[in-house]
Amino acid sequence: MSQEILINVTPRETRVAVVENGVLQEIYIERACRRGLVGNIYKASVSRILPGMQAAFLNVGLVRTAFLHASDITCPATPHESGSVPVADITDLLKEQQHVLVQVIKDPIGTKGARLTTHITIPSRLMVLLPDNPTVGISARIEEEAERARLRRIGEAFVAAGEGCGYILRTAAEGATEEALRCDRDFLGKLWKSIQVRSDLAQPETLIHGDLPLALRALRDLITEGIAKVWVDSWETYQKVQVFCEQFLPDIAELIEHYQGERPIFDLYGVEDEIQRALERQTQLKSGGYLIIDQTEAMTTIDVNTGGYVGHRTLEETIFKTNLEAAQAIARQLRLRNLGGIIIIDFIDMEEEDHRRQVLRALEKALERDHVKTQISGVSALGLVEMTRKRTRESLERVLCEPCRTCAGRGSLKTAETVCYEIAREILREARQFDVQKLLVLTSQEVVDLILDQESDTLAELESFIGKPIEFQAEPLYTQEQFDVVLM
Repeated sequence: MSQEILINVTPRETRVAVVENGVLQEIYIERACRRGLVGNIYKASVSRILPGMQAAFLNVGLVRTAFLHASDITCPATPHESGSVPVADITDLLKEQQHVLVQVIKDPIGTKGARLTTHITIPSRLMVLLPDNPTVGISARIEEEAERARLRRIGEAFVAAGEGCGYILRTAAEGATEEALRCDRDFLGKLWKSIQVRSDLAQPETLIHGDLPLALRALRDLITEGIAKVWVDSWETYQKVQVFCEQFLPDIAELIEHYQGERPIFDLYGVEDEIQRALERQTQLKSGGYLIIDQTEAMTTIDVNTGGYVGHRTLEETIFKTNLEAAQAIARQLRLRNLGGIIIIDFIDMEEEDHRRQVLRALEKALERDHVKTQISGVSALGLVEMTRKRTRESLERVLCEPCRTCAGRGSLKTAETVCYEIAREILREARQFDVQKLLVLTSQEVVDLILDQESDTLAELESFIGKPIEFQAEPLYTQEQFDVVLM
């Protein structure tokens, strides 16, 4: 399975695309005016403690205060007899105006501020440093038991020789030599000490350590065994990437190439068209079926439909094949659109239990390639597949779009007929309260046309009832729902 990473750089925006066998799988976008905050470390001050929520709001120097839950605070805890570790009370962990070193684990999303933790993690290419947490973790993607055991032995040796720090061995550590892992450990140790020094000297509400820019972060986090090439279309960024790779990722330096073609690299790979399609509500399947994807504040719902696919055998076989194809498409759309939180999938109802099991298994297998943690809770009593996908940053739609100014994000408008009757009620209300000579209604052209044509009898009755003339004036800047009744 051939994968390529495309890095497109313009003065104020960097975009990274992951292309698999010529098909876009993931897109990352970072703008100079609104960089992602995940991974940043701040010296924060506690603004407000909420005992009822077991949480606190902290000032980190951003527009909105950030949120810290008690479960995300490092503290010594004594296990219960059952073996579980209780979460200490928030009032015992924090005091107002206290200064705390925190890390962002979720970007601000919608009206919510950033989500914080005091469990600091510092990633490198092969490892993740866990200060003050002397444990060893191995990536679940490393499946060979002998390799897991080897990495665990190395990790435990690092912990034993360290200063109370723990380590997570990342997927990229598979097959890495002990010397390479030791170099990573030494780099992370020096970085953590420099962070501690800066934290001691810094004022509260200050950024202590910022994560890498997107182009470099992509090399650190997205390079896997299947990556064949990394294309960079900016010479300046290409040079920075080369220096970064020579210093930290020498084993992948040969994969980096500067793209010099006249045609934009995203156009060459069809990425721009895929991004446009990823913003649409409907996603077509090759068979003729389609998905309807609706993103709301609480959850994302995905509805599967057969559409124009009629199959060749039985209805059950047609539905089964559509659902199998949909399972693959859904996994890709989740990555491409970066949909997170609760996700409800309404596959077409299948009568055979074996078909339901195969579709669920196909979805699970397709999700295995996702870098983001996903969990399928199972099938509900209504036959809906319930799952979650970890949300750390805004979805593609939220990054590139804003709510419609005409419908305010509702996705629908009142009909011209509805607005006509609203105007009639408003005229009656104004005529009863005020003594006027006539009334002037300012509204959209569509409403004016409807009133003077199909609703002309209604207008005549209304004028007769209030005993006053009513004039209409079309306002080109008014939306279909807007109107004003002017008393004259």
